Amino acid sequence: MRDEDQQIIKFNHDKSMNKEDFYLSKSNKHIFDFLNNWPKWEKNFLNIDGEKFSGKSHLVNIFLKKFKGIKFDAHDLNDTKLKEIKIHQNVVLENLDSNINEKLIYALYNMIDLDNKYLIITSYKPIVDIEFQLIDLKSRAKNFLLLSIQKPDDDLMFALLLKNLSDRQIYIEKKLINYIIKRIDRSYSKIFEFIYKIDEMSLKKKKSIDLKIIKEALGE
Repeated sequence: MRDEDQQIIKFNHDKSMNKEDFYLSKSNKHIFDFLNNWPKWEKNFLNIDGEKFSGKSHLVNIFLKKFKGIKFDAHDLNDTKLKEIKIHQNVVLENLDSNINEKLIYALYNMIDLDNKYLIITSYKPIVDIEFQLIDLKSRAKNFLLLSIQKPDDDLMFALLLKNLSDRQIYIEKKLINYIIKRIDRSYSKIFEFIYKIDEMSLKKKKSIDLKIIKEALGE
């Protein structure tokens, strides 16, 4: 099921956001390659969208480590941080949604545009689909390059299951991981929820994770 030529990064137990800990797959490689092509972009504004746990933060952290810049959560943006941005060429704004100060986001956009800097925004859905109230911000959202992290393929699901099980010091046979992949929803958040569920079941039953626990967790 897995392509043995595809690189699985070493599965240590920390929460590292290094390049070496990122698993490249068909689901995310197009974004990884695009970021590595900086500054040869068609536009200075990029939006990366993907569901929770899909690797958006990991991707932008790899980018910032290589090309430098500054990163904020969209909900933490304020006038002071806008001033800090002045000295950076690359700015990353994470977790954008409709519950933000739209005037500050609009001011940030104009600052980036005026100074010919680069802005990367991450969000759970494409920025053009976010219901902004400020008409000018809605208009500016259309100027972003849009890249989406796709649903995980089998290789990525295998890597995520193996990595996060090992983070919890849980070791199960590969055939059981493949069994899970064939039956679980193809969703990053569902993968993490399932791992938490079988871990909790294992602790309560005081036994190692086996096919019986997996089937019970799947509702079979």
